[in-house]
Amino acid sequence: MDRLLGQESDGETSTNLPSRALVWLIGSFALLLSPQWDRLPLWLIAACAVLAAWRWLAQYGRVRLPGRWLRTGIMLVLIGVYVATVQGRFTVDTAASFFVLAVGLKWLETRSVRDFYVLFFILVYLASVNFLFHQEILWAAVNFTGIALLLVGLQVLNAPELPEGMTSSWRRLGGMFLKTMPIVILLFVFFPRMSPLWSVPLVSGEARTGISDTMRPGDISNLAQSSERAFRATFGGDIPAYRDRYWRGLILDYLDGETWRQGQRDEFQNLGRVAVDGGVGELNGNEYDVLLEPTDQRWAFALENSSAVSDNVFEDRADLFRFRRPADSSVRYRLALDEETSTAENQSPAELRRYLQLPREGNPRARELARDLRESMGDEQIVQTLMKRFREQEYFYTLRPPAMPDDGIDSLLFDEKRGFCAHYAGATTFVLRAAGIPARVVVGYQGGESGAGGEYLIVRQYDAHAWVEAYIEGRGWVRVDPTAAIAPDRIEFGLRDAVAEEGSFLENDWASPQRYADVALVQWASLQLDRINYQWQRWVVGYQGQSQMDLMSRLPGSFGMRELGYMTAGIVGAGLLIAGLISALQMRRGERRDGFRRVVDTWHRLCASAGVPVRHGETPSVLASRLAKAEPAAADSARLFARMVNSHYYSAGNDKEGGVELKRMRRLLATMKRQLRKRQLRRSRTRTGKPSD
Repeated sequence: MDRLLGQESDGETSTNLPSRALVWLIGSFALLLSPQWDRLPLWLIAACAVLAAWRWLAQYGRVRLPGRWLRTGIMLVLIGVYVATVQGRFTVDTAASFFVLAVGLKWLETRSVRDFYVLFFILVYLASVNFLFHQEILWAAVNFTGIALLLVGLQVLNAPELPEGMTSSWRRLGGMFLKTMPIVILLFVFFPRMSPLWSVPLVSGEARTGISDTMRPGDISNLAQSSERAFRATFGGDIPAYRDRYWRGLILDYLDGETWRQGQRDEFQNLGRVAVDGGVGELNGNEYDVLLEPTDQRWAFALENSSAVSDNVFEDRADLFRFRRPADSSVRYRLALDEETSTAENQSPAELRRYLQLPREGNPRARELARDLRESMGDEQIVQTLMKRFREQEYFYTLRPPAMPDDGIDSLLFDEKRGFCAHYAGATTFVLRAAGIPARVVVGYQGGESGAGGEYLIVRQYDAHAWVEAYIEGRGWVRVDPTAAIAPDRIEFGLRDAVAEEGSFLENDWASPQRYADVALVQWASLQLDRINYQWQRWVVGYQGQSQMDLMSRLPGSFGMRELGYMTAGIVGAGLLIAGLISALQMRRGERRDGFRRVVDTWHRLCASAGVPVRHGETPSVLASRLAKAEPAAADSARLFARMVNSHYYSAGNDKEGGVELKRMRRLLATMKRQLRKRQLRRSRTRTGKPSD
């Protein structure tokens, strides 16, 4: 048992790391895990915490690190739990989770300095993995801070007893950062951004906040309690009025019980990632950019009467827009607002029949209402009468809709008369279809608030909306929004004003800044932070091939990939040359500042000229003894000089005393030069037969 719980007896030894270095290592690990806490299973986070704590307690002898067989058993158990959790879903997401598990298990093997270096590089790689899932500026700062902790820990490990080690480590790290930042910025701007040869989708199958391809009566009302961003939009010209901001996303045209679904599914697409860069130069007056948050879906959101400008989005059926791959990361695309065109194009009878589908049974009172309307009215009058009913009768728009029983549409229209946009859109579509009018539910967003300075719009999840499009002969598809009839404030000003009296806006999201619209400072700070993150997303994360070419086109001369390659090579070469020159100058400056070093070097040259060259590893005292034996006249001066050298390097002294000592050493060195010169002069006269002085 001691062999299992204690140290190995087969040559594996334990070398405790400096405790301060281990603190930095564990702190960095915790910090680098934080960007993935929202997607890692709780058992994996707990396992990593236990394994790191085990290593920390072992540092102080509270527990023993497990032996080889126990480590193997722990590894097999955790891998078994991982396989059971994954359930066959092998994606980049699950692979990243497995990597986190491997990092956690590595703590049980961190016994020596060599293991520290291995774990150091593994954690640096973990920081790069984090960017696959979070690219916001906040998480970028967290990653860089984690790497900084690792670098400080590395310095502490290499010099654990250095006075003021932590302060000097941070100072040294800051100096390196300031020196390298200009080169990093230049390489970021000019290094050619080429498309990858291959890519792997990050879609994990996990749910994200946002609209889905199904709609049940309460789905969007639940989504309306979230203030997360859906996307941002920047306009080249005037921003459309609030009531005109209908962002179409997808169409639900098949009613399955109480659930609306897509009748036609998207075709299968090959694996890959959507191009995240849709920038194509300056915005024209009729164009707008959309920066979409990750959805893991192919649909893109666009205003009516739009057309695709960037090539990473295309127009699909029913005037909808799609990506060629799921948007598993933030995507920027560009659209243009065209002049309003007629949508009265002919629809085939087969297509129109698809928009008349209803279940065979259910909601008899709604069906009877439709029959009564059809007996005395045409299509357009039926739509107008239905909207008039919503306006004039006591229907209420609420985020607290009652639970609907069977035949929920009947209950909504005739009994409860309380619901959210999804309730009214579904009921309206049902009645129109029952009356023989082709109709469909459109799901997307409506509205959007201004960002800082009015530079762009921020559309949030609580702006999610559902409305109806009805096909009127001679006019084509016409937007019919029952919410506009029941709660016009929702369409004119937004959800906050529509439910102000009810007090249900973000009632379950107490930490959201958007909940506190009456606190000016909170709103200002929230918008400023959003502006910083928006610019980061556009110009740093989204700085890809097209954006780079657009920037280069503004510079004088013609820049292509070849010119960017030459410029990058020049920047790297210039950086290396400058770094070498700075290092050489610092070395020479250091030598000039070290007067003692220069004096000692002069003594060494003097000894060599006297026929006593310095030997490798020889101490000053030994050298002085050899010089005294070779030149007895300089023996006393040589021994005194050696004692002064030893005193300088191995005894403490203040600067003033050091200056006085340096002067004495220089005078003593001058005395030795005269003594050796006189000795050499006597020898030369003896050889020539001249009398000495």
